[in-house]
Amino acid sequence: MEEIQHYINGARVTGTSGRFTEIFNPATGEVQAKVPLASVEEINEAIAKAAEAQVAWGATNPQRRARVMMKFGQLINENMDKLAELVSREHGKTLPDARGDVQRGLEVVEVCMGAPNMLKGEYTDNGGPGIDLYSMRQPLGVVAGITPFNFPAMIPLWKMAPALACGNAMILKPSERCPSTSLLLAELIKEAGLPDGVLQVINGDKEAVDAILDNETVQAVGFVGSTPIAQYIYGRATANGKRAQCFGGAKNHMIVMPDADMDKAADALVGAGFGAAGERCMAISVAVPVGAETADALIERLVPRIDKLKVGPYTAGEDVDYGPVITKAAEQKIKGLITSGVEQGATLVRDGRDFSLQGYEEGFFVGPTLFDNVTPEMDIYKEEIFGPVLSQVRTETYEEALKLTMDNPYGNGTAIFTADGDTARDFAHRVNVGMVGINFPIPVPLSYHTFGGWKKSAFGDLNQYGPDAFRFYTKTKTVTARWFSGIKEGGEFNFKAMD
Repeated sequence: MEEIQHYINGARVTGTSGRFTEIFNPATGEVQAKVPLASVEEINEAIAKAAEAQVAWGATNPQRRARVMMKFGQLINENMDKLAELVSREHGKTLPDARGDVQRGLEVVEVCMGAPNMLKGEYTDNGGPGIDLYSMRQPLGVVAGITPFNFPAMIPLWKMAPALACGNAMILKPSERCPSTSLLLAELIKEAGLPDGVLQVINGDKEAVDAILDNETVQAVGFVGSTPIAQYIYGRATANGKRAQCFGGAKNHMIVMPDADMDKAADALVGAGFGAAGERCMAISVAVPVGAETADALIERLVPRIDKLKVGPYTAGEDVDYGPVITKAAEQKIKGLITSGVEQGATLVRDGRDFSLQGYEEGFFVGPTLFDNVTPEMDIYKEEIFGPVLSQVRTETYEEALKLTMDNPYGNGTAIFTADGDTARDFAHRVNVGMVGINFPIPVPLSYHTFGGWKKSAFGDLNQYGPDAFRFYTKTKTVTARWFSGIKEGGEFNFKAMD
């Protein structure tokens, strides 16, 4: 059986803790590899080595660091298919989806090629008599990224690229379910010119995470995962004096107004609700039509589209719409929530619990599931299902639909489909959600903006990538300078001349 390794000081190394966890093939249910779980000693040693390497890297001028990013981006492009294959093999998502995973991470790398511009300070000439003021952005030192299973390429790149471009060293702890993509990315950025030790990739579980959070050398932590873990990491990191940006769960609503193009709205809901098996924090899991006629028309269009979805392993070809979920436990949780929806009175329009694929009966598959007449009291509404389940909540008015969205404890993403500009503008201004789509179902900002939710979807003051990333991974130093040359008499400073 293949044994995954850590990546320390520019090379893959075998773990020494003696603890392992298994990596499954989600399509077959079979164990395909095992990954070591780092000990506290391994984590602390990796951090110490990173701190040593960071000194020279932090002193490297931003333009040279940007050249490493340029070469890194080129290598990602050249290895796109290899990276996508790794993503699909461990995660189970389709190859087109896996390429998209890599591509969205690459776009952040491309923005980091402009690091010299993003790291410029400010200057005030003659702020006082003979006094100039200027500020500079300097790296924090050693920072950490703790990333989830659902985007094995994108989110590690969201973390490592800005952190490294700013001159920091990074400890990256990828999900132990999908670690291989991060290891290959580490090798590619070394080939691009990153010095050994500046990026350490170390696998682990809660023991490793706690060691990172408690190590005094680590100055900042970025996390993406579930809300309970985001709250835990944010609390422990900040209690230890670290910066933290921790992104949690979501329950994203899409309002459909009576004047919307129903075919486009249905297409958007199918893609946003079932793509990547629903394992996206920006997936639309709740459709909110306004008016009974709108709700009926939407269901009428959703059903035939859902029935045409092709579910299967990534090896089945490019026309597979989505693959399995990540683990047996995830499959069972999703099916349990579907059952609870039925028991609590929702109308089950399409049931994915009994989906089975010949030759892959032990895989972690859930068929596309559609509910109607869901209410906010039901578990399928309250919980983040993180699976291919779409719930329709009927509302009578726009204000009711807006209130439903705003009352939800999560605030990651939301969308509205309408032909009316006033309604769209009102929604964008009033809704208390971090990312808003207008006739656009998954409003993930482009990489030169910034990504982040509100409410229980995010903990911390700054968002991911874009300008906020450069603020998060640097500290500002301000200098007030005055020079006395040219005002000396008899070899002594004449302070009266300064008056």
